Amino acid sequence: MNTLIKTALVSLTAGSLLLSVQTWSATTEITWEKPEKYTDVRPANESRVKFRERTFKALDEYFAKLAEKLPEKDKLAITVTNLDLAGQVWPSSFVFGNATGTDVRIVKRVDIPRIKFSYTLTNEAGKVVKSADVDLKDMGFLDNPRTFTQNTHLGYEKAMIKEWFNEEMASALVQN
Repeated sequence: MNTLIKTALVSLTAGSLLLSVQTWSATTEITWEKPEKYTDVRPANESRVKFRERTFKALDEYFAKLAEKLPEKDKLAITVTNLDLAGQVWPSSFVFGNATGTDVRIVKRVDIPRIKFSYTLTNEAGKVVKSADVDLKDMGFLDNPRTFTQNTHLGYEKAMIKEWFNEEMASALVQN
C-alpha cells in the first residue's frame, strides 16, 4: 500500500521528541521520553545530537511502515522510555591501536539490542484495542538468519521490533 503522509508534526519539548504521522492506514504517534537518559544511542562517527535524531527518525519511520498494516482508522501511540543499540562504541585507539579520529561500534553477542516502550492501539471510536508495557531484547540477534540486518541502519533493532509487531498485532492485522 502506498503511504501518503498527510501530516507530520515534530516537536522537541521537555526532553521528549514526538512524531505524529497520518497515512492511509493507522496513525502513529511516537514519543521519545527523556532520550538523554537512554542506555546507548551513542554515535561512532558523528555528533550525538545528529545521530540521535537520525536514529529516532529511522525508527519513527519503521514503526509507521509497520502500522500501514493496521486498520485505517486506528491509532498506534508509542512512548519509548529506553533504547540500547546492538553493540558498543569504542575509541578507535582501543580497536586499531592508533587514534584514527573516529570511534567504532563493535557488535558482540553480549551487547544485545533492547528497547523499552509502552503502547496503546485505539480504534476510530477511541476505544483501546490493545495496550501494554513492552521490554524487548533479542539475545539471539546474531544467530538469526535475518542477513539483511548486517547491512541496514538499525537492522538488528528493526528486526526485533518487526517480530514483536507481527506477534503482538496479529489480531489487529486480521481485521485489515
